[in-house]
Amino acid sequence: MRVVVYGLGAIGGSVAALLARSGVEVVAIARGAMLEAVRADGLWLKAPGLEVVEHLACVGHPAEIDWRADDMVLLCMKTQHTPGALEDLRAAGVTDQPLFCLQNGVTNEDLALRLFPNVHGVTVMMPATYLHPGKVVCNGAPKFGVFDLGRYPRGADAADQALAMVLDGAGMAGFVREDVMASKYGKLLVNLGNILEASLGRGADFGDLSARMKDEAEAVLRAAGIRVERRGDADPAKRALMNGTEVAGEARPGGSSAQSLLRGAGSIETDWLNGEIVRLGRLHGVPVPVNAAMQAMGARLVREGLHPGALTLEAVAAGL
Repeated sequence: MRVVVYGLGAIGGSVAALLARSGVEVVAIARGAMLEAVRADGLWLKAPGLEVVEHLACVGHPAEIDWRADDMVLLCMKTQHTPGALEDLRAAGVTDQPLFCLQNGVTNEDLALRLFPNVHGVTVMMPATYLHPGKVVCNGAPKFGVFDLGRYPRGADAADQALAMVLDGAGMAGFVREDVMASKYGKLLVNLGNILEASLGRGADFGDLSARMKDEAEAVLRAAGIRVERRGDADPAKRALMNGTEVAGEARPGGSSAQSLLRGAGSIETDWLNGEIVRLGRLHGVPVPVNAAMQAMGARLVREGLHPGALTLEAVAAGL
């Protein structure tokens, strides 16, 4: 079995380095400065009790890979980049190899299922940071990350078991689920707050905005008849497997949306997080003014090139 990690950001880079360190054959697909850095100097990972450089195979496009029947593909890019990535995979000859969506939001799996028959959802619980080419930081401990995984839209198979096994062997924890999307919707509720951190800064006072966004989301998901497993519903023993832990010399700047702004990535995933609640609200006739305002705020942050913490709570609240 070979694992192809498509997208070497915070999650993809951490998972790729940890799998390679454990002896799994890994091929990474990266772009730009990250691709150049990994090819030149390897992939540097720092985590609690760990600092390694992994020299793994890294290409710039799926067409550069001689695809095998036993490959597993881990999609680790932001949702806004998923459609192009899927088209490139299909053009490169990927057919029925399992595709695992290690991505926030609940849209990637459906996008993939239009083109590929063997799609798997993955709920990612792994605090990680990517700000500098060739370097990623993982803050998870005692496990580096915890992942729920299963087939989309439901069920589980041998590929899920196999990926869970290699994750376990690399210092992470994989849990095979028959209903992985319930877990992913639960993670979506958490990720709705990413835009507040991106707007106001890590540790800022969010007022009642987090609660209002979640209240809207809960109402929408009920109206849509979507089952949700909230993070607090999980087995306490499972929750204890991974907690955010400081890594010496590596201050965590915030989550994925804040990191996109800091890197000047030119896009942010709010349309696929808060925007999913907005979409469902419009479909089911449920008002979602706070999530709609936060979606618009994400577009503004990118349009004006703002960094995390550039706005005040009063300014954000005034847009509601």
